[in-house]
Amino acid sequence: MDIKRTVLWVIFFMSAVMLFDNWQRDHGRPSMFFPSTTPSQTAGSAAPGTTTPGTQPADLPATTAAAPGNAPAAAQSQLVKFSTDVYSGEIDTRGGTVSRLSLVKQGDGKQPDLVITLFDKTNNHTYLARTGLLGGDVPNHNDVFTLMPNQPTHLADGQNSFQMSFESPEKGGLKVIKTYTFTRGSYVIGVETKVQNVGTTAVTPQIYMELVRDDQPVETPRFSHTFIGPAVYTNEHHFQKMTFSDLDKNKQNFATSADDGWVAMVQHYFATAWIPQEGTKREFYAEKIDPSLYRVGMKQALPTIQPGQTVSVSARLFAGPEEEKMLEGIAPGLELVKDYGWVTIIAKPLFWLLSKIHSYVGNWGWSIVLLTVLIKAVFFPLSAASYKSMARMKAITPRMQALRERFKGDPQKMNAALMELYKTEKVNPFGGCLPVVIQIPVFISLYWVLLSSVEMRGAPWILWIQDLSQQDPYFILPILMAVSMFLQTRLNPTPPDPVQAKMMMFMPIAFSVMFFFFPAGLVLYYVVNNVLSIAQQYYITRMMGTSKAKPA
Repeated sequence: MDIKRTVLWVIFFMSAVMLFDNWQRDHGRPSMFFPSTTPSQTAGSAAPGTTTPGTQPADLPATTAAAPGNAPAAAQSQLVKFSTDVYSGEIDTRGGTVSRLSLVKQGDGKQPDLVITLFDKTNNHTYLARTGLLGGDVPNHNDVFTLMPNQPTHLADGQNSFQMSFESPEKGGLKVIKTYTFTRGSYVIGVETKVQNVGTTAVTPQIYMELVRDDQPVETPRFSHTFIGPAVYTNEHHFQKMTFSDLDKNKQNFATSADDGWVAMVQHYFATAWIPQEGTKREFYAEKIDPSLYRVGMKQALPTIQPGQTVSVSARLFAGPEEEKMLEGIAPGLELVKDYGWVTIIAKPLFWLLSKIHSYVGNWGWSIVLLTVLIKAVFFPLSAASYKSMARMKAITPRMQALRERFKGDPQKMNAALMELYKTEKVNPFGGCLPVVIQIPVFISLYWVLLSSVEMRGAPWILWIQDLSQQDPYFILPILMAVSMFLQTRLNPTPPDPVQAKMMMFMPIAFSVMFFFFPAGLVLYYVVNNVLSIAQQYYITRMMGTSKAKPA
């Protein structure tokens, strides 16, 4: 048996399977390898108050207001527009809920403005951040609040922050004043909830904070899979994410209570999170509440409020890009919403290095080029060993073919003769594979770094590449990728099997199909990596003088 041929067939088979699996996920079909995303650790099986999917927990208000018994029809609400230097949005007076929030990145003259809408409430899409009280007929997200008078709604020039306050009607002896604080340059919104007891008896309510959204997919590069769904974080159990499929089946697993932590909704490049104060007991929940609507949130008990007293609860609402350095400074573990999966231990240092390079060159495209050069330099000894092994194999290929012809009727003698040839020429059939295998985790990690980094969004490189997160508009990089793969194939030893040889020549074309739809930043990395590999292989092959192969 030809060991190298078997290894190549295995590699080709696995590559074809992975390609098909990516195609399945790209077309909304379940993955063969990742049917659901499991949390990093588990502690409990469901949120407090969770019931069968599609029904409402007993202690949480319904998604929409329902007029009980003989109650009058629900009051009309209005949308209050607001804007800062990074936000443009609306707050619905029903619940004082952030019902639309767009992130606005100002262009620099060369690049256009970039806008992404996170929170939204339309006929086709729902994504909300809302709060309310529990504990009887008390104000919640279904009640119509009133914008308090003399409230600014826009961040003025020279102003660092502004506040908008909304007051609820009195219900159950309680009145709520919800105040949003917007700060210049910040993707964190301060949310203060004042609970006033205007009744005649003491009450002990709870407050809830939740993120609600449907399962509408977000735009991601073709042939790539990124996570979308809710997540819970605690210092003890760390980052625990759930897919919408988990919630459909009521199979979600996460920490149900803690004195710290936050809840989030994660998608490609962006995330939102409710972050309450540390040191306060909270209960987490996540569930399906509608045929296509899900929520993740937390409940927090308030102290007993006597008549005439007021209790304040402060929290922060994050809604913004998954920029690691910024996230690390907001809350413990919040940087984990930028999820690299099982390659995190390698991917995080790689992104740190990429960021350091960018701080000097100021261009993400050139940063990718320089990082790839640096990685290839570090792995040069391994690459050299691999290329030397392949050069030796190429040199004895004519002799191997001669042995196959001589013993083609006796496979046992043929294998023995090949093993003797390997031993005589000091050639290891696996010598070219092992160094490559060692490097694979690093290159997979770099793939996820470039795929997950929002910094690539809207970032230009040169000339026709004006956004590294989008595909090459003229397909120049994918074509260069195909050419470089073809050249690499020509430099490798020619397989003795004609069918296998044709297959190896066809593989660059097959793989190039994917790269036509990959983000330009990813394709740039692969092109540079291939060009450097070709240069290294050509140099080592020439240095060894393999052009003068031994005659058969």
